[in-house]
Amino acid sequence: MKLLRVGTAGAERPALLDAGGTLRDLSGIVNDIDGALLADEAALGRVRAAAEAGELPALDATGLRIGPPLGRIGKVVCIGLNYHDHARETGAEPPAEPVVFFKASDTVVGPNDTVLVPRGSVKTDWEVELAVVIGRTARYVESAEEALAHVAGYAVAHDVSEREFQIERGGTWDKGKNCETFNPLGPWLVTADEVPDPQRLSLRLWVNGELKQDGTTAEQIFPVAEVVRYVSQFMTLHPGDVINTGTPAGVAMGQPEPKPYLRAGDVVELEIAGLGRQRQELKDA
Repeated sequence: MKLLRVGTAGAERPALLDAGGTLRDLSGIVNDIDGALLADEAALGRVRAAAEAGELPALDATGLRIGPPLGRIGKVVCIGLNYHDHARETGAEPPAEPVVFFKASDTVVGPNDTVLVPRGSVKTDWEVELAVVIGRTARYVESAEEALAHVAGYAVAHDVSEREFQIERGGTWDKGKNCETFNPLGPWLVTADEVPDPQRLSLRLWVNGELKQDGTTAEQIFPVAEVVRYVSQFMTLHPGDVINTGTPAGVAMGQPEPKPYLRAGDVVELEIAGLGRQRQELKDA
């Protein structure tokens, strides 16, 4: 299923995109698309049955904002330097273990919402990423198979980053990762049954119509199953938590000088095969 949330920010309603591309209203069946729903197999079964029976009312998508496909996100765990080609372009050694950092859940916005360039920023960068959405509580997971059983679905994430804040201002990466609007998510949460192999997904990103990133999750140093297993050794993952799993080559930081960092007025578009497409216009904060 392709689950999403539509409407004005803070007042989104749950919806489903059916196989024919029609937007369907889920608000008569579930309250929201969130961790509680993803952990409830019976509720998900009712949604699936209603969709298959053609019982869900259609929504007019004209002018309707698409919000983040997940409400009440608990935490956003991020994995850095997780693609072989990205490590090569930045001159970094591939890490021996996953690099883990966090984004606050309030950085998450809709897939087509405005992204704000922070005040004083000179190195705002783009990163298309596969987001993993947790559906079952995961703690001390032992195997890859068990790890994937805890995944509810997948989505497109844009891990916007300010490289000066991240790398040159001391401390940890978090200052360059947690600026407002720095995590567009969606348009859909695609349930795991529609993604039989998360290591065979193509990711692409354009800036002002120019293709910048063209990669595949096959390049991940630590695949999705290992990321979930590994993270569960250090923290409990709850239904509705999100893991951003890293970006392929092609970011501004990896380009020759002068590096083409983002500015107000730029337009970024990104997509992952089968998971949908985003578009953001940048403005000054």
